[in-house]
Amino acid sequence: MFRKLHEPAETVTIQVDGEPLTAEPGESVAAVLLRQAVVWSRATPVKSNRRAPYCMIGVCFDCLAQVDGIASVQTCMTPVRDGMTVQRQRGKRCLPS
Repeated sequence: MFRKLHEPAETVTIQVDGEPLTAEPGESVAAVLLRQAVVWSRATPVKSNRRAPYCMIGVCFDCLAQVDGIASVQTCMTPVRDGMTVQRQRGKRCLPS
């Protein structure tokens, strides 16, 4: 659905659900997720409905995902960096004991 309007001069590689993806330094993780064939970042805790980045300004919390092992990160507010790992968040968040 979404695509870059230009070819970036520099790229970084991130992992999304174990798949390597290229991104432009400074763009948000949510922007990278929106360019994927399957567009979603989390599944709701009760019915597992898929949610995708929506507001892109940190208000709606539909863009939550696990980033570098930390759950419930707002991907619209998180810039990519080389080597970052992202996992789409499924169900309710588990808190460490």
